[in-house]
Amino acid sequence: MDRPVLLTGAGGRVGQAVLRDLGPKYDWRLLDREPLSRDKLPEGTSKDDVIVADITDRPALREAVSGVGAIIHLAGDPRKTAPWTSVLRNNIDGTQALYEAAVNADVEKVAFASSNHAVGHFETETRTPEMYRENDDFRLDGSEHPRPGNLYGVSKATGEFLGRYYYDEYDLSTVAVRIGNLTKDHPPRNYERGHAMWLSHRDCAHLFDRCIQADYGFEVVYGISDNDRKYYSIDRAKDVLGYNPQDNSAEYHFDGTPKDEVPQ
Repeated sequence: MDRPVLLTGAGGRVGQAVLRDLGPKYDWRLLDREPLSRDKLPEGTSKDDVIVADITDRPALREAVSGVGAIIHLAGDPRKTAPWTSVLRNNIDGTQALYEAAVNADVEKVAFASSNHAVGHFETETRTPEMYRENDDFRLDGSEHPRPGNLYGVSKATGEFLGRYYYDEYDLSTVAVRIGNLTKDHPPRNYERGHAMWLSHRDCAHLFDRCIQADYGFEVVYGISDNDRKYYSIDRAKDVLGYNPQDNSAEYHFDGTPKDEVPQ
C-alpha cells in the first residue's frame, strides 16, 4: 500500500494490537474520539497524524480519508450491552458515514471490524457447550446470514450489510472480520468459549495486515487464531487474504498458562 492507511478507533484494544505489531510498516493516519498519548502512537507517527473526532463527524471524516488507500474501521461502541441509541449513532450511522466518505475519496478498500456477536444466536442450548470442543464438527464459515446475539451484534451485522451495499453499488472492496475473543498473552482464562474463539494480538495484527495487502471484492471472514478447538472456520481468511495465524489456544492450559512453561 503506497498511500496512507486510516485506522479509526486507534486508541482501542484492537487498534492498539494492530499498531503495536505493524508499527512503522505503514504511513498511518489515526482517528479517535480522544487524544492519543505518545505511548499509543507507533514509530514514525506523530500527533500530527491523529485526528480527534467522533466517527459521525462527517467533515472530520472527509479530512481523515483524503488521500488514503485503505481503511481499517474499528471505531464504535464496543459494549455488548450497549443501548440502541448508542449503537445506532456510533456503530451504524458512524459506519455509513465512513463508507460514504471512503467512496467520495476513492479509497481502494475497507476492513470492517465486525464481531462474533453478529452470529451469537447460532450458539443455541442444543449446540452448547459441545460446539466449543474439539470433537464437535459444527462450523460457521462466513457464508451464513447474521444471527445477532444482542443489539451490539445487530449493529455489526448492519455494518456488514453496509459493506455489501457499498461494494455492489460503488465497487469499494470490503472485508468484514468477525472478531473473536482478543487477548494479548494467553487465551481467556477458565473460559471454554473464549478458548474456542481466541485471537492473539499478533494474529490480529497479521490478519488486518492481510486485509490491507490482499485483493478481494466483498468478503466475510472470521478473526480467530488457529485454535484446535474452534467453531469458526478460518479457511476463507486463509484462502482469500493469505492469513497465516501462528497461535493456538491448545498450547495453553485452561487457566491460561503455557503448556510448555517450566515450573519454578
